[in-house]
Amino acid sequence: MKVKKGDNVIVISGKTKGQKGKILSVNRTTERVIVEGVNKTKRHIKPRSKTEKGSTVEREAAMHASNVKVIDAK
Repeated sequence: MKVKKGDNVIVISGKTKGQKGKILSVNRTTERVIVEGVNKTKRHIKPRSKTEKGSTVEREAAMHASNVKVIDAK
């Protein structure tokens, strides 16, 4: 893989094409990356006790490393 954690990248395909962000994590076995602020999904959280309320949290989902391209810092 040509990307690593901390690289600035641009998404080159998919529903978030054209968005830029920094790589938060890399999984080399499945060749997937998580990019900051890109490919957001909603996750529903169940309440853990009777006093807590359930909620919906938006967070980044993983995408294949071939869908991103490193941006030059030049």
